[in-house]
Amino acid sequence: MSRKPVSDNPGMTGNTNVIDWLLDADPAIRWQVMHDLTDAPPDAVAAERARVATEGWGAQLLAAQSPDGHWGSDPSAWVGSAEWTCLLNLMWLRDMGLDPSSPEARRAVGLVRDNVTWHWWDDNLFFVGEVEPCINGRVLALGAYFGEAAPGLVERLLGEQMADDGWNCEQENGSTRGSFHSTINVLEGLLEHERTGGSAEVRAARLRGQEYLLERRLLHRLSSGEIIEPAFSRLSFPTGYHYDVLRALDYLRDAEFQPDERIAEAIEVVRRRRGEDGRWPLENPHSDQLDLEMDEAEGKPSRWNTLRALRVLRWYEASREA
Repeated sequence: MSRKPVSDNPGMTGNTNVIDWLLDADPAIRWQVMHDLTDAPPDAVAAERARVATEGWGAQLLAAQSPDGHWGSDPSAWVGSAEWTCLLNLMWLRDMGLDPSSPEARRAVGLVRDNVTWHWWDDNLFFVGEVEPCINGRVLALGAYFGEAAPGLVERLLGEQMADDGWNCEQENGSTRGSFHSTINVLEGLLEHERTGGSAEVRAARLRGQEYLLERRLLHRLSSGEIIEPAFSRLSFPTGYHYDVLRALDYLRDAEFQPDERIAEAIEVVRRRRGEDGRWPLENPHSDQLDLEMDEAEGKPSRWNTLRALRVLRWYEASREA
């Protein structure tokens, strides 16, 4: 099935052209717009993606890494600790689409691999992971994306899948139910791992976890039908640990899920968050995320959210036209 490119003038208000606005941005945004929204030629997309390592936000983030692999942090802290800032920064580089085979990526990831440990958890090496599935899901995603082995991490996550097919960081503290937050982190990690040749067992576990979200229509308690958290309908980025419907929908798009009626409500939530100028605002920013001075602020139009929302809507609408 061929996909229609996004209109040249999506969400027009006056003379505002959303695609032009997105393209007038950092290479991290531009290459994804070219790939996901305008179907630019592959060589043009690759050339733009290569600039992430040498220009703009990606280059700034890479340059801020210290020779011992860390980014500025207090090694005795929790939020702000060396391993935590490494996790957040590597997730940023993955979100930007830094080419994992580039020399800049290999150097940065190698420094983390060889020097950064989870000092709160027996000084495990960074890509070995620690004890919470909400963190280990992201470590697995990073290890798979950047080509770093994570011995035992997949098996640990599979063993921690709960009876309702979700995951929860509070399982060791007695929780018996999955958490949307933990589950989406693990699902993203398992999906990235599958791309490296993951087993049928991994895929089956991921699909069960995916059904955990879909059965709840990405928003609701299974027991009562109530919306679990109002914040799930607010669109943040970067997401960090946190769940929201746009993050879930973008995961489903990436996983090539065939949309059905269970995601219709979440799609409408995303549609409703769009401003009159055709852009989506940044909502519910998380205090533990790092500020790269991307000119994004709460309540103002967000290129990251607009990019992600448009590609989700394109995926959904293409499925209905098929």
